[in-house]
Formats: sequence, structure tokens, C-alpha cells
Amino acid sequence: NLNIVFFGLFLLFSNVLDAQKLEKSISNSTGLWLGSYTKYRVTDKWFYYGEYHYRRRNEFIKDMAQIYLRFGATYRPNKNMELTSGIVTPIYWAPNQEAPNIDKRVMQYRFWEQMLFVQYFERLKLYHQIRTEQRWKRDYEKHSPFKLTHRFRYKISTYIPLNHHHIVPGTVFASLYNEIFIQAGKSITYNHLEDNRLFLGAGYLLNENIQVQLGYMLTYRHKGSPYDYEFRHIPRLSFYHGMDFSRKIRNRKNIP
Repeated sequence: NLNIVFFGLFLLFSNVLDAQKLEKSISNSTGLWLGSYTKYRVTDKWFYYGEYHYRRRNEFIKDMAQIYLRFGATYRPNKNMELTSGIVTPIYWAPNQEAPNIDKRVMQYRFWEQMLFVQYFERLKLYHQIRTEQRWKRDYEKHSPFKLTHRFRYKISTYIPLNHHHIVPGTVFASLYNEIFIQAGKSITYNHLEDNRLFLGAGYLLNENIQVQLGYMLTYRHKGSPYDYEFRHIPRLSFYHGMDFSRKIRNRKNIP
């Protein structure tokens, strides 16, 4: 009987110790993201789409994080839907630049596809964005191989005009979105929920071609192990530029 009691106590304390070892840990970090977005209409239904990002981390601007370049072609079958596909070529800086036997910068190569649906309300639009990515990524260790993973993203966003009934040139507006990132692949073992990003900011529409947004983004994600999580606090400054080249093309055709 005593042996059974001692064995039971041993199992109890072992479980307690294991639970302590597996306790979730949450840390906080800061960064700064600067971005430029372009959308150029070339025909009635076709557009060029581009994103160009410069990102830093640790004490907001202490260390380099990423340069992120996204290119795509967009087809708009109607005013409520857009379909986009293209490539992404991000460059990642290793978090520890002094670690031995690493490449301080590594490339990733991606294809991406996106569906954007728009809901119209009296004063605002609600955007539903579904994006998929096929990512060939590698570790920072020298000569590490590229591995294919897949990422699935859903983003819901809106712009709320503050000084006009609708968003027209000269409008100040609130900008809000939440985006969930899910990843899959042979090398993904525990962190299928890759990230959740919540953004709150304000923007200004200078004219029909130029828009600026400034805001704060909070993200929550895994950080290197099944039990380590991270909150990231990131101010974002974004510049948007659009042009309608299809008008110029039509005008040239109409010149006698």
C-alpha cells in the first residue's frame, strides 16, 4: 500500500513539474513598418498591383527586419470583386547577426493569390480579403535547404469617413482591420496559427491618386517554440498611390 501511495505521489509531482515546464510564456517586442502600395489601371478590368515594405524591429528602429516586395496583376470582373495573383520576394535579416555559421540575410520566394470582396453600406465599405501564399523559405543556418510551406490569410477591413459623408478628396478617415494567418506544410508542427494582426489608424485622402495612413498594429504570434508567444507593438506609416493609365490610352486612340 505504501508503495502505491509513493508511486502516486511521484506521478503527481512529476505532472506538476511537467506543467511548470510547459507553462505558456508571453513576451513583448516593438518595431516600425513603412510601406508603399501602388495600384495602376491599365485597361477597364486589369490593374498592376505592388507593395514595397521596409521593416525594423527591437526598440522600434534598432535592428533591420525585412524588405518585402510584392508584385501582382489584378482582374476586376465587377465593382464588388477583385482577383489578384503574382510573386513576392522578401529579404529577411537574422535576429542575431553575430551568431556563428549563419547567413545574415536570406531570401524567400513566393507565389500568391488573392480574392477581394466588397460590401457597400451607407457611409462605408467593408472589405473581405482572402489571400493564399506558397512559400519557399529556409533557416538562417548556412546551406540550409528551402522548404515549401503554405499560408492562408483572411483580412476584414473598413474605412470610416470622419469629416465627410463618404470618402472623397480631403477626407480624414478611421482605418481598422484584423487579419488572421494560418500556415501548413511538412515543416509546420505546432504553430499553425502563425499570426493575428489588429490595426487601428487614421488616414487622409489627398486626391483621387494619393492616400496616407498612420496607425498602430498589435500582433500576437508564436515565438520559436510551442509554449512561447509574442505581442508585437508596431507603428505603421503607409503611402498609397493609384493611377488610371487606361484613360490616357483611350485618349491617345481618340486623337485624330
